[in-house]
Amino acid sequence: MIRKFIRWFISPSQKPIIEDIDVYSKLVELEEKYNCLLHDVKRLEEENIETTNNLYELQNSIEAVDTRIDILSVEAFTKNV
Repeated sequence: MIRKFIRWFISPSQKPIIEDIDVYSKLVELEEKYNCLLHDVKRLEEENIETTNNLYELQNSIEAVDTRIDILSVEAFTKNV
């Protein structure tokens, strides 16, 4: 993937070189894209935290059920003996 990016980056541009580039408008456009991406990253981090918390809750529930099964199986075994 990095190789593909490097090839793309080094390859000659298909667009003609234009002398009249409005740097300020490009800067504003890049800043807007950056802010959108930053917002997406924050949202994904929050989702990741929420997913991790849910996984820990599920793990704890499974361990509790497993422990309860062990207790019940020992009680059943001691009653039969």
